[in-house]
Amino acid sequence: MSHNNPASTRLVPAERLSAITSLIAEGAVFEGNFHTPRDQGIKVDGRLNGNITFETGGTLHVGATGVIENTRLEADYVFIEGKVIGAVIARKALEITGSATLIGDANYDELIDMHPRARVRGKIEYRGDIDATQN
Repeated sequence: MSHNNPASTRLVPAERLSAITSLIAEGAVFEGNFHTPRDQGIKVDGRLNGNITFETGGTLHVGATGVIENTRLEADYVFIEGKVIGAVIARKALEITGSATLIGDANYDELIDMHPRARVRGKIEYRGDIDATQN
């Protein structure tokens, strides 16, 4: 298991993933809500039943073995390799890999990357200004 070198990402900066300090380990079950006003990171390799909210900043990494249910997730960067059942809000980048399952709606403000093999059931919605010119 390569816990120190994070999975390769296309949108989420690698240093954001490597700076993650909180971990729900594989085999662990967490019931409840994770909430912080600080720009931190959490990786979920186990199972979480509850919400994750970063008021500002924040990086959420749902590992390949991770399962998050009954949830509302909000962070700047959301990187999903595992399974999420619930609503996702990514203020900067949403990345859904080929091993990911997302059942629920996802909203993003800037960037999205969805692997062709990703399994998504729900709507994906861009929250930014549709008429703004792309730079």
